[in-house]
Amino acid sequence: MRGEAASEIPLGKVSGLPVPRYVSLKTDRVNLREGPSKDHRTAWVFQRAGLPVEITAEYETWRRIRDAEGTEGWVLHSLLSGRRTALVMPWAKAGTQPLALYARADDHATVVAQLQPNVIANVKTCREGWCRVVIGTETSGYIKQDHLWGVYPNETVE
Repeated sequence: MRGEAASEIPLGKVSGLPVPRYVSLKTDRVNLREGPSKDHRTAWVFQRAGLPVEITAEYETWRRIRDAEGTEGWVLHSLLSGRRTALVMPWAKAGTQPLALYARADDHATVVAQLQPNVIANVKTCREGWCRVVIGTETSGYIKQDHLWGVYPNETVE
């Protein structure tokens, strides 16, 4: 999965799925809580469906998540989707040049679009350092895996 032997990837005691792992927000309004219950204070409200987040822990129906900026907290598992998305270079500084989206997994292929930092991409596949992504409903192409936050280095996504 991530270039590691399957036996080396720890599994969540609740879901049986790898922890950590990337998922995405299911809705446009997700409360990030300080602890794993509705009794805990809401620390932040995400307002971007499809935003990739990393699950770092599980507790009953709650998942501790981290976003691309490092913000952490707890959300109900039902507000998360297994759909893989990624952010294009969220670490880029203002004024960074757009990134090329290629027709093939090749730096010399035709450029089909220019992507700004923080664009959400739907991840379809990743292998050998390239990911095939879809932007919006129609634009698809290939981008280098290390330009995305939401997939692990060397992770294969099928």
